Amino acid sequence: MSYEQFAYLYDELMKDVPYDKWVELIEQKASEYHVPGRKLLDLACGTGELSVRLAGSGYDVTGVDLSEDMLSVARGKSDERGLPIQYFQQNMAELEGLGLFDIIGIFCDSLNYLQNEEDVKRTFEGVFTHLKDDGLFIADVHSIYKMNHIFMNQTFALNEEEISYIWESFEGEHPHSVEHELTFFALDDTTGKYDRYDELHFQRTYPVEQYQTWLNKAGFEVLDVLADFSDTPPQDDSERIFFVCRKHIKK
Repeated sequence: MSYEQFAYLYDELMKDVPYDKWVELIEQKASEYHVPGRKLLDLACGTGELSVRLAGSGYDVTGVDLSEDMLSVARGKSDERGLPIQYFQQNMAELEGLGLFDIIGIFCDSLNYLQNEEDVKRTFEGVFTHLKDDGLFIADVHSIYKMNHIFMNQTFALNEEEISYIWESFEGEHPHSVEHELTFFALDDTTGKYDRYDELHFQRTYPVEQYQTWLNKAGFEVLDVLADFSDTPPQDDSERIFFVCRKHIKK
């Protein structure tokens, strides 16, 4: 599958994602914790949907993703809008040489795609290294409740004229993990026929307390643990957990 095809499918799958709520949360926390600068690193930026919104809100954005194909699509979006976003291909568990930022974010549950605990810990360490003193790190993950009760052994479907998909989620080999099997059928305008594309994705999450322990060990002060774009702590049935952290260097 070419990146143009996959990006079209990816953006279609994610078309109802409330990207603007991430922008609002970032603005709120940057103001609340008096972050003076607007230099922001968007890790696992994908096709750049959130990066272009943040740049449009006045942030000096750098995007990083593991997929060069995704980055090519993201560059196209920022070029079309005249936004000076820099993009780099790196694994977020192996960050290097990107400079220092006022805010670093890992949004849209991208942390859940890391395969193991060591990758999560190395990601936190790399973020810490690339933050300015008193800079903010904001990340969100799927909750254990969402993994085990909303995704697990469920089937989701979309049936539209130009694209359809079947999305099946199965229990993964690790605790609180799922495997997503995605089958897309996309209309080829030149032939009038539907092309089939298959994707397999893995996600894994951990208890809130475990994330906090890893963040503390990496050197972060955890300022807020919030749920579902609210300013309230997680409940038993919360689906998305947000961590707002500060690189606080003791003088």
